[in-house]
Amino acid sequence: MTPAARMVTLGLIQLRMTGDPQQNLVMALDGVRQAAARGAQIICLPELFRSLYFCQSEEHVNFALAEPIPGPSTAACSALAAELGVVIIASLFEKRAEGLYHNTAAVIDADGRYLGKYRKMHIPDDPLFYEKFYFTPGDLGFRVFATRFARVGVLICWDQWYPEAARLTALRGADILFYPTAIGWHPAEKAEYGTAQHSSWELIQRSHGVANGCYVASVNRTGHEGDPQGGIEFWGQSFVSDPSGTVLAKAAIDRPEILVTPVDLARLDVQRTHWPFLRDRRIDAYGEITRRYIDEEREP
Repeated sequence: MTPAARMVTLGLIQLRMTGDPQQNLVMALDGVRQAAARGAQIICLPELFRSLYFCQSEEHVNFALAEPIPGPSTAACSALAAELGVVIIASLFEKRAEGLYHNTAAVIDADGRYLGKYRKMHIPDDPLFYEKFYFTPGDLGFRVFATRFARVGVLICWDQWYPEAARLTALRGADILFYPTAIGWHPAEKAEYGTAQHSSWELIQRSHGVANGCYVASVNRTGHEGDPQGGIEFWGQSFVSDPSGTVLAKAAIDRPEILVTPVDLARLDVQRTHWPFLRDRRIDAYGEITRRYIDEEREP
């Protein structure tokens, strides 16, 4: 017997950011309003949407972009969420204390209540992605938020490459894994590596949906930022995939777009009973997962 549908509509706001934080906030909130008008109930914004991606360089002046959470941006999101009756996931640069900053996502429920935050756990340090200069690794663990419409897990960008993060979030009951993201090509590498890089990015996230029986929603920015001869070309292509890994909807590469996609939460139980990965996990055999690496010479 097929279970009754439990439909929820997701809204992904793919944006091209500017150098004006207030303009970016207004643009983001307008995107939320447009998504809600098209039926979206849970709406996610890209990573660090209030600014250009400042982690391309190590500059102390950029710490001025940070704000407390809750704070001004969450207040604006809360007011709009309550007005529209939608959930908003907002990725922000959090100032926790003097000299202590995080890359953080705030979750606002459909009545405007601030449900809490997730702090990015995995912090990259790569050319043009110098996040370790700015962000302290998260210390809240992997979290799930019981919103009006679904139980949502939120992870951020570099987290999306780690199966452990997806698994632990799913084990807390997530129906949907949201990944606010800022990822793109180094223009000089695009011709040689671009197709493989993007394919790997999409594939790893879709695989998290398969392994955990979850929907996945990945929300990227678009456009070129930084040095005109270098910088980062954000590759857009925000997408939603289902528990079988099938892409249900995908945004454009090179322009802002509002992606509105219905999903059926009743599929989660069907998927997990037909592909019972959670049932068959050998939790008695996974202790070594907490080791950095298993050196053969250390084996008994």
